[in-house]
Amino acid sequence: MKAITTVVLLIISNTFMTVAWYGHLKFKDMSWGKNLGLFSIILISWGLAFFEYLFQVPANRIGFKDDGGPFTLVQLKTIQEAITLIIFMLFSMMVFKQRFEWNHIVGFCLIVVAVFVIFKKW
Repeated sequence: MKAITTVVLLIISNTFMTVAWYGHLKFKDMSWGKNLGLFSIILISWGLAFFEYLFQVPANRIGFKDDGGPFTLVQLKTIQEAITLIIFMLFSMMVFKQRFEWNHIVGFCLIVVAVFVIFKKW
């Protein structure tokens, strides 16, 4: 159960992170965001990042092996990176209408191989 809770919290956390890091690039397309200055955009992004941390910190505490969770520190980071790429890919396709090329897909697949290598008991 701790593994599922950790992954769900990391998915939520990474969704906020992706919007904080890249969502502001679309603010200019919205009526309320056309005239925002850089400092205002930074404050909005920081506000979104606050919510990222509300989910990320508990996810790592629940999931970390030394705190009774199922994952090592390296495994937690690997899960987080894989989730980040999946969320980013979905976000960029849905919000930015980004089309992924073959080399993007191959690169992401290599990262999935890296996840396998890290989790495999050798």
